Amino acid sequence: MNDLSPIVPAKVADTHARSNNARLTCKQKAVVITKYLINYGADLPLSQLPDTLQADLIHQMSAMPTVNQSTLAEVISEFAHELDSVGLVFSDGLTGALSQLDGKIDPKTASKIRKEAGVRQVGDPWDTLRAMSLEQLEPILRAESSEVASVVLSKLDTSKAAELLGALPGDQARRIIYAISLTENITPNAVDQIGLSLVTQTSNKPEKAFEATPAKRLGAILNVTTASLRDTLLSGLEEDDQTIGLSVRNAIFTFKDIPQRLNQTDITQCPRAVDKSVLAIALASAEQTELTAVSNFVLENMSKRLANNLRADIAESGEIKVAEDESAMAQVMLEIRRLIDLGEIKMITPSELEQDS
Repeated sequence: MNDLSPIVPAKVADTHARSNNARLTCKQKAVVITKYLINYGADLPLSQLPDTLQADLIHQMSAMPTVNQSTLAEVISEFAHELDSVGLVFSDGLTGALSQLDGKIDPKTASKIRKEAGVRQVGDPWDTLRAMSLEQLEPILRAESSEVASVVLSKLDTSKAAELLGALPGDQARRIIYAISLTENITPNAVDQIGLSLVTQTSNKPEKAFEATPAKRLGAILNVTTASLRDTLLSGLEEDDQTIGLSVRNAIFTFKDIPQRLNQTDITQCPRAVDKSVLAIALASAEQTELTAVSNFVLENMSKRLANNLRADIAESGEIKVAEDESAMAQVMLEIRRLIDLGEIKMITPSELEQDS
């Protein structure tokens, strides 16, 4: 009774007279406890109950007869006994379990279970939508009807709604503005259902096996293939699909692209991880195959001592065989790609090159 003692009157707690408690159903007893706690100022989070249970509570409460003091005392005593005997509470089904384990299990696993069971995310769906960026919201509005879009804009912050409206085509923006003028009588339940539907759509996108786009993955692979194979495959890809072929070509970063695609401060990290003999062969080959700009860029952006040592090795290397040359360049590019993937150096994109020019 410790949890209830502050709000249980002594005359009720001490009542032991015989009552009609046995004739009350479990639902009726729940209503009795709920009504009693509300009367004594308890803040019950009933809104967290499923809609069906909230409806049951309302209907049951409206149909309840008068409960005498002895029955009330027995119901409270029974309820207090149940509380005292509880060691751990596992409630709220999958929703509660997912909420309690949030951040402790793999998000992909949680998402998969939620989708399979149709479990609603805890909280207001509009909080999720309001937290989305303009880039995430714009395609949603473009795909929805004017009526749905008008509700979305009405639920967003004014500045964000205005910015989003300005990003839409003029004719669609006008239809949405008109639809907003018709939302005066829309019900809270309808707004809630629209929010739930949109959040469900965004969360039901299929999981991707690869984070990088196909063009980036193809580009990374072709980066370290031989030049002849790369040119053959690229030509064939552009014949099959010119758009994809162009995307892959933009994603490719080969040995000859080093001066344009790497910052001077970044190239200094590459020689530290590449075997010096391999780097010497790659740079010697560059000087013998009209890629002197690459050799100069690398040598000029490292310590003088290391550059002088490499120049001596290059001078003694003689003529480089094609297979040896391509293998050395590929090893250098593998190391550069590894550093890029680790985030230790940054590759300049073609779009950044165009802006600089």
